[in-house]
Amino acid sequence: MKRGSRLLIIACAISSIFPLLVRAEDPAALEKAIAEHQQQIEQLNKDIAQYQVQLDQTSAKKQTLQNTLSQINLSIKKVTASVDVTKNQISSTQLQIQQLEQGISVKENSISTDEAGLAESIRRLHEIETRPLAAQMLSSGTFSVAWQDADTFQTLQRAVHNHISHLSNEKQQLTNTKAAREEKASQLQAQKANLVTQQGSLTVTKKAQADILVQTKSQETTYQKIIAEKKAQERSFENALSDLKLQLQVSVSQSDITPAGKGILQWPIDKVRVTQYFGNTAFAAAGAYHGKGHNGIDLAASIGTPIKAALSGMVIGTGNTDSIRGCYSFGKWVLVSHSNGLSTMYAHLSQISVSSGQAVGTGNTLGYSGETGYATGPHLHFGVYVTSATQIMRLGDATRSSTACSGAVMPVAPLEAYLNPLNYL
Repeated sequence: MKRGSRLLIIACAISSIFPLLVRAEDPAALEKAIAEHQQQIEQLNKDIAQYQVQLDQTSAKKQTLQNTLSQINLSIKKVTASVDVTKNQISSTQLQIQQLEQGISVKENSISTDEAGLAESIRRLHEIETRPLAAQMLSSGTFSVAWQDADTFQTLQRAVHNHISHLSNEKQQLTNTKAAREEKASQLQAQKANLVTQQGSLTVTKKAQADILVQTKSQETTYQKIIAEKKAQERSFENALSDLKLQLQVSVSQSDITPAGKGILQWPIDKVRVTQYFGNTAFAAAGAYHGKGHNGIDLAASIGTPIKAALSGMVIGTGNTDSIRGCYSFGKWVLVSHSNGLSTMYAHLSQISVSSGQAVGTGNTLGYSGETGYATGPHLHFGVYVTSATQIMRLGDATRSSTACSGAVMPVAPLEAYLNPLNYL
């Protein structure tokens, strides 16, 4: 082999250490688009925070038709902004996935070029190493040229070693980039699911606004009359719920009660503010609940707030007590049974998104908050029951009292079967 040809091979081998750079399609435009989406997200989040401040201020005011409509309008603005945030997040994530895919393409081309160059270099090294020293001396012509070729050969060996190390790093970077792409793809699916939930929330909130205008005919006096009727009917409902027939007044065994523990259940809403606690609250002491205490907790939740399953389980019942004229009790409700002996109750919903017999996972959307049933303001009634002592039935079949809710189907349990949700959250 001539010395000039060998040097050319060595030069090509060394140059192949450095990856071939493939220009990505408009990488600067991708970066700019991602940055623009992030700016929009930041501004929208500021708007959402401001809407929440206004919502908190409005909810603290006297309950009037105008204030209620103001709350709903603010909720619509807040949810609309949240939808826009999620849409921007989806667009940004899609661009980031595109960016990562371009990076993967560049890395794969670089690795392909590196592997080809490395293979050629190794082949040439093997060819040189297997040639007898005498043959190499004769082909070089002089001892000085032979020593120069030997130095060049060592340089080529070091270059091949560095090339292998570089190629290993390139492959690791490719693996990391592919993992990042998979993570972004998973994030994108979560964002799309969140968008569906938010759009459902927006639809529910707008419907609630239309319903209240129809019910009240935009008259304050009509609105106050509805509230007064709810308060009057609710008291008789609570009396009936605690006045169970003898066959339903079973004692609950301690072995049926799941031991308390923090974190057994997750909060059913994202932003938590308890407006009434379990048991003998001040509201209960004032005469509510027939002196038996509050059988759950109430959580502030503006109309249209997604309500989530506190634990995976099976939906064992849903209902709407408002379908019985004059019955103001749970309104739209969902009961979920869990494998640990607990059942969770979600009431006063504006919309139910699940059906009886459906399996749900922790955090799955069950419906949206509202003020159906006995609710003089939007909130979630969240209860925890002992499953073995709870039945879903007509209230009239369960109680000795007769009320407007006698024909309504709902979960019924003895007093001992109501557990304090805060012991499990």
